[in-house]
Amino acid sequence: MKSKFLMGILFSLIFSEPSYAMHISEGILPFRWALIWWILALFFLIWGLRGLRNYLNRFPERKPLIGFLGAMVFLFSVLPIPVPIAGTCSHPVGVGFSAILIGFSGSIVIGFVVLLLQALLLAHGGLSSLGANAISMAVIGSLSAFLTYKILTQIRLNLYLSAFIAGVLADWFTYLTTAFQLALALKGEEALFSLFLKIALAFTPTQAPLGLLEGVVTAGIVGVIYKRKPEFLMGRF
Repeated sequence: MKSKFLMGILFSLIFSEPSYAMHISEGILPFRWALIWWILALFFLIWGLRGLRNYLNRFPERKPLIGFLGAMVFLFSVLPIPVPIAGTCSHPVGVGFSAILIGFSGSIVIGFVVLLLQALLLAHGGLSSLGANAISMAVIGSLSAFLTYKILTQIRLNLYLSAFIAGVLADWFTYLTTAFQLALALKGEEALFSLFLKIALAFTPTQAPLGLLEGVVTAGIVGVIYKRKPEFLMGRF
């Protein structure tokens, strides 16, 4: 039963008509896994809220930046991008530039709120899967972008190239995490790593080129902010 269900998921990911769904949909995860991911997501959300509060206490004039980034991530991550080589659509994640501009913990909060609004207003993802989607996008996506950008700029790599790579990895690591979450939930008798590879390969035709596009957009946004407000890239957490 699970193998047929999984094959249906993989088939739809590869051969479906353009779709406006993203991440793990409602009802896909068993209750046990949905609960586990929710508990982890709430832990990171509480930590992120505390970090964001400290950040705004230090830089109260940057409250409009938080609102701007929230709106940008919402619009960017809900945008269906056609991928001609796959014959379908997929979605960027958007947390790469928020993690670079305000840091890891602030980006977690933005990502969680964006996913909640998309689940409630647009049926993108779902409430039962919100914890899992928040871990993959808001936490792992933000963390991969933040650490990548920080490491690359510390070794004095070009700012634009650093932001580009950070944006690419935010996208790719988000979907790799989603593939791992689906494999954990649906593996049945099959080996976890084998199932993870199958699901990751199903994402590849859309997310490989889309990740590169996200890197370009991330580099562009960070570059514009750096030229106009370079202080926004300072004092992150």
